[in-house]
Amino acid sequence: MKNPVIIDFPLRGEWVTPNTPGSKVPSHGTDMFGQRYAYDFVGVNPKNRSRRFYQHSLLYYLILGVRLQECFGWGQPIFSSTAGVVVQAEDGWPERDPVHLARDFSILVKNARLFNSKQITELRSLIGNYIIIESHEGYVVYAHAQTGSINVSSGDRVIAGQHLANIGHSGNSTAPHLHFQLMDHQDPWKAQGILCCFRNYEVFHQGAWHPVQNGIPKATDRIRNL
Repeated sequence: MKNPVIIDFPLRGEWVTPNTPGSKVPSHGTDMFGQRYAYDFVGVNPKNRSRRFYQHSLLYYLILGVRLQECFGWGQPIFSSTAGVVVQAEDGWPERDPVHLARDFSILVKNARLFNSKQITELRSLIGNYIIIESHEGYVVYAHAQTGSINVSSGDRVIAGQHLANIGHSGNSTAPHLHFQLMDHQDPWKAQGILCCFRNYEVFHQGAWHPVQNGIPKATDRIRNL
């Protein structure tokens, strides 16, 4: 694997990464849309070691679904991984509440067909509310943000660590999460993915947290950033 670009971790708290270039490439099964090295970060409960993203039982989630406020990651702040200039910031796309696997997965499949045929006319139907920042490292994408939470606008200059928006469940999402990627072009249809790693975070292993520098999380990792 090529040498990754080193950037800051965009979240605080505890997370799992079900889709990550640390476990497979392309991480999302496609190179389209600059996604080759994209990450998905899903919030988990810091009070136990479960990888479940919601408060209820699995059966409750499968039958009734869970409300957004019952999901551990929903509403958590997203921080800029780099300094740069906002080139796109789009809000206003609705979130689905409750989160329900069957409904959300059917929407994902439908949008995947349109995406692969390039028939998507409204980008937010795919990536929800989103921000793209031009940085020295490339174009950084933060997707699926909470409706009404984006607090930057096109043309704004941002610094690393600046609060950009909150975790949401907008667009092509089966759980509240952050879709994060680095790419080489502002237009996602033309972009190629850029591999990145994170300067500092921790991994839980054998009952303890271990610091990681310049790491790429794996799908089996439980990670945190304080």
